[in-house]
Amino acid sequence: MKNDSLNIELEKLLNESIASAKQREKSAFDAITAPFEKSLVIFGAGNIGKKTMRTLRNAGIEPHAFSDNNSALWGSEIEGVPVLSPSDAAIRYGKNSAFVVTIWRGEGTDTMAERCEPLRKLGCERVVSFGALFWKFPDLFLPHYSFDLPHKVLEQANEIRSAFNIFEDINSRKEFVAQIRWRLWLDFDALPRPVAHEIYFPQDLITVTESESFVDCGAFDGDTMRNFLNSRGSAFGHYTAFEADPENYRKLEANVTKLPKAIQEKITIYPMAVGARREKVYFDARGTESSGVGGNSLEIDSVPLDEVLLGTNLTWIKMDIEGSEPDALNGAKEIISSHAPVLAICVYHQQNHLWRIPLMISKMFTGYRFFLRPHLLESWDLVCYAIPASRCNPAV
Repeated sequence: MKNDSLNIELEKLLNESIASAKQREKSAFDAITAPFEKSLVIFGAGNIGKKTMRTLRNAGIEPHAFSDNNSALWGSEIEGVPVLSPSDAAIRYGKNSAFVVTIWRGEGTDTMAERCEPLRKLGCERVVSFGALFWKFPDLFLPHYSFDLPHKVLEQANEIRSAFNIFEDINSRKEFVAQIRWRLWLDFDALPRPVAHEIYFPQDLITVTESESFVDCGAFDGDTMRNFLNSRGSAFGHYTAFEADPENYRKLEANVTKLPKAIQEKITIYPMAVGARREKVYFDARGTESSGVGGNSLEIDSVPLDEVLLGTNLTWIKMDIEGSEPDALNGAKEIISSHAPVLAICVYHQQNHLWRIPLMISKMFTGYRFFLRPHLLESWDLVCYAIPASRCNPAV
């Protein structure tokens, strides 16, 4: 048994009854905010804050105000309500309202505790993260990336146990257990800090060679490509990129054309999504990193890697495709089973991707060693690395 203490901790988490978790989902928000469950201030006027305001209105709750650290917003209105500085909001509402912290983003540099504590110091008596509110109104708010209802975790306890035992090193297993705790208990403090190495290229685990044939699924504007080229220069085999968002693809194409011709000749880009089969899909094209399959704004081509790259000796596949990773992996079964490329697969877009994706991969090729690494704070940019045993660094 790997790491008895971590096994014990995981079992303790998973042995909670589903009924208990469901009761927590319903009661957590009111338990923290009572008696101000409907007297609310939204702290954070970004995307989650705006979504929260609109959704609460649909539920018949009208928050008093936004509060935000950005002084440029103070005195303005968003969604028809005023935006106050934290100190002004605390003076007006700190004693008679609950403050719902709606800041949780990939580019964040602070933790949930670091967002909540200043409000308490200003005199706000009821401060709660958005998570408990989302649990209270799941039909309106959830799922939201890797955040969802805790009872759904417990319903998949056996799969979680199996996935835990796949991971190779203690850091991966610590991260895995912390992620389960966060999904069940909103324990942001338990989540480890991000690792130092470059995302998708874990230098502590594997060495990038001069013959790499890299496939970039969800290439955005070429950000991963730039990181790859910064370290490799022209010393690589080939780079293949897929980007379905038309605006992102234009940026990607423009960035490729700026490269030296010798490097351009080693790069192929496709204006397509990747999936389990060749088909037309609807795509939410935002011109940002969060564009992905879904919505109804644009119809695009989605293709399986097994078809488009048939016969190619691929060595490394990266996927950051906003929740479509399982479909894309199913569309690459032949490549994975035949060539065993290094896999760097994001597992933060849905709650169960943390365990579902490594279990999927383990069935496609039995010679992988699995690792889990966080590259940003609070569950963002969480990547599962599946590396052939023959390619792992000796020290691993």
